[in-house]
Amino acid sequence: MSDPIRSTRIAIVGGGLSGLYAAWLLERRGLRDYLLIEARGMLGGRILSVDAPECRPAPTDDRFDLGPTWFWPDHQRALHELVAHLGLRRFEQYETGDMMVEPAPGRPPVRMRGYASSPASFRLVGGMGALVERLRRELDPARIVTGQAVRRLGLASSHIALHSEEADGCVATLHADQVLLAVPPRLAEQAIAFTPTLPRALAESWRQTATWMAPHAKYLALYEAPFWREQGLSGEGRSACGPMGEIHDASMPGGSAALFGFLGMPAATRRGMTDQALRSLCRAQLVRLFGPRAATPKAEFFKDWAQDPYTATAADQLAPDTHAAAPWSCAADGPWRGRLSGIASEWSPHFPGYVAGAIEAASLAVQALQG
Repeated sequence: MSDPIRSTRIAIVGGGLSGLYAAWLLERRGLRDYLLIEARGMLGGRILSVDAPECRPAPTDDRFDLGPTWFWPDHQRALHELVAHLGLRRFEQYETGDMMVEPAPGRPPVRMRGYASSPASFRLVGGMGALVERLRRELDPARIVTGQAVRRLGLASSHIALHSEEADGCVATLHADQVLLAVPPRLAEQAIAFTPTLPRALAESWRQTATWMAPHAKYLALYEAPFWREQGLSGEGRSACGPMGEIHDASMPGGSAALFGFLGMPAATRRGMTDQALRSLCRAQLVRLFGPRAATPKAEFFKDWAQDPYTATAADQLAPDTHAAAPWSCAADGPWRGRLSGIASEWSPHFPGYVAGAIEAASLAVQALQG
């Protein structure tokens, strides 16, 4: 079954930060003939903030990130200015005190002098989801479609035909003059069929670009109080034992105390374990590092991005733990030239894979549309 064909000047494929920011920029410039299409049932993409249990169902500032967490105002000026313009509150990552280190399997944890990041890293009150929500509130809801995964892009003489599919199999077609791809390059190259095909070098550069967050998993534990701070600890941890390799204080000012960690075990290993088993291992590790009070969080969350079909591909399961260099964002020649541009964070020249990269890549593409 197919829906009637809609038409628009600009189609934005993806409702993560880059897609939302591109839509926000278009509206501020008076370009309201666009449509944003998101495959998930919710907006945000790799930005995912969860509420403390006592705050449900109404969202509050007591929210915590399972996706990207930090930004660096000192050198990510455009993001810093956007945060200020939207009236969002920021705070510096807590790093006061000693850190705990597990140097090797079979050896007890070691307390070591902590260190502060330079430049300082910051978080948003309400999590990065506050940025997504604030942008969403300023957009025309009639210009946003969720729950539709774009599967094919076909270039005709007068338009680009976007064919999307809903979970129930219903197919929708949209005609657009130009397309902004707000999905990771590797995912776009694999999940979307292009007719005619993309230039070989362009497609290969997208295929070889690792997606940030795709191989990662995060564990988050909420507590009534930051008891580790009472011990003179920062909440920072590093471990050669696992399951988490890196741990940080995730407490929200005026809200819940929290610790979160990135799991160090490969995606393939995690896939063979239940979420319950992984959570149990993470709790046990927090007890080893921070004491028995860590054994009873008031809530815990786990997100494995490697299992998210709208983030990761098979190639991302073994991706290196680094930010990839930005690939080409558009075709230099051929039929797709001037009709299609990548705007996800990985296409950012200066901050590929970072939250700030989504802002930069979207800004450059919208500027090019007006140029």
